[in-house]
Amino acid sequence: MTELLAPAGNWDCARAAVANGADAIYFGLPKFNARMRADNFTEEDLPELMDFLHRHGVKGFVAFNTLVFPSELGGAVEQIETMARSGVDAVIVQDLGAAKLVQEIAPEMELHASTQMTITSPEGLAFVDGFLDLDRAVLAREMSVEEITRVRKKGEVPLEVFVHGALCVAYSGQCLTSESLGQRSANRGECAQACRMPYELVVDGETVPMGEVRYLLSPQDLAAVDVIPDLVKAGVTSYKIEGRLKSPEYVAAVTRVYRKALDDVEITEKDRYTLEMMFSRGLSSGWLEGTNHPRLTHGKWGKKRGAWAGKIVARGEGWVELATNKVSLNPGDGFVFDAGEDRNDEQGGMVWKVEGKKLFFDRRSGINWKRVHAGQGLWKTSDPALEKEVKKSWKGGRLQEKGDSLMIQVSGKSGEPLVVECRGKKVVSEVMLEKAEKRPLNKEVLAGQLGRLGGTEFQLGLVRNLLQGEVMIPLGELNRVRRRLVEEL
Repeated sequence: MTELLAPAGNWDCARAAVANGADAIYFGLPKFNARMRADNFTEEDLPELMDFLHRHGVKGFVAFNTLVFPSELGGAVEQIETMARSGVDAVIVQDLGAAKLVQEIAPEMELHASTQMTITSPEGLAFVDGFLDLDRAVLAREMSVEEITRVRKKGEVPLEVFVHGALCVAYSGQCLTSESLGQRSANRGECAQACRMPYELVVDGETVPMGEVRYLLSPQDLAAVDVIPDLVKAGVTSYKIEGRLKSPEYVAAVTRVYRKALDDVEITEKDRYTLEMMFSRGLSSGWLEGTNHPRLTHGKWGKKRGAWAGKIVARGEGWVELATNKVSLNPGDGFVFDAGEDRNDEQGGMVWKVEGKKLFFDRRSGINWKRVHAGQGLWKTSDPALEKEVKKSWKGGRLQEKGDSLMIQVSGKSGEPLVVECRGKKVVSEVMLEKAEKRPLNKEVLAGQLGRLGGTEFQLGLVRNLLQGEVMIPLGELNRVRRRLVEEL
């Protein structure tokens, strides 16, 4: 079964994720989470939040993913007990001792190994699972699809993989740069993001001229929307979006695009533009398609860019003309000039008026026009109209409540029974599958029959069709299998 997992740093982000198709969200509490700068939820919020999520068929995972000191064990125990009482579905853990605490205090909650554990191989996963009995492992972001496939083939632990968001220059859980430079430990949720700063390259005491390449440790962001089919084929269970420090608009828009990708809906140019505009330091497939450090870390910037608008071919006091408009530009849109300079010295603001390829700017913008020249570039950094459209998805009205959402897997082949699985329950048909001559059991037929859940507390979330070849079974038998599955659940 596949799951789309979205970040939530506050209530608006949680609503945005639910409204745009997330199957689950992950979030932090005031202590023991690796994003202490996020708004986060309080322990008092938990019962209401989990009730909200479950009424809408969405799961809630708590990021309990920092190292825990011995003096903090009492507080850790209290937080675990609070999570269990509130109905939290799973806990994401880095600290091995904290993981043992979760299993002893609240065995009913699923235990997910955090990406902070740096699991990068079948052997590493087997080692951790050997004494923790994991319900899921969040793999390191530095792995390729080929490596992920190898881990899946050699183990039974469900896998979770990051598919979108910021990337670190070091393996998660292993970077001590922030702590070394500023006494702010990334493993305690206080990363200062030293990798996003400009650096000089010094070789044998000599500073090497690097031109506009200054951000030597800052990778581009991950956007694996085109790699989703390969990850599904590799057997990945959960597809995770990074961003607990991001805005509700980011959560809504990115969740919507990846919902389409997982549902096999075509990704449009507008979808790609949306990903760029919500937040982008440049988008890439990260390490999923293999290692290419010069491409991933080009060093030209370390903060949000947005969408490339075009090259300046002419300029005057208060206006510029672009060679081509790579994206639509409208009054009120944000922009920044790209002169290849230190990004902290860049000039930008809002567009005042657009006439063809000419952009006009308010005279009070504060732009020093002596620094703007033909040949420089222009990036579109914000799109108020897009943000307004996205916001309507969760601000426009009451979210529809749903039953408990089921993710059902169907498998089998001709001459064997139909096997239907959900949440650890398995139901096998009494009638054998046959080779289909007319109407095979495809995803649409399966969803139509298995989704007939009226009068129950459930609704159909997703059907994963693993049937081999074109096969059929009497619909009456398929309905009997569905009823037996509901009874089991």
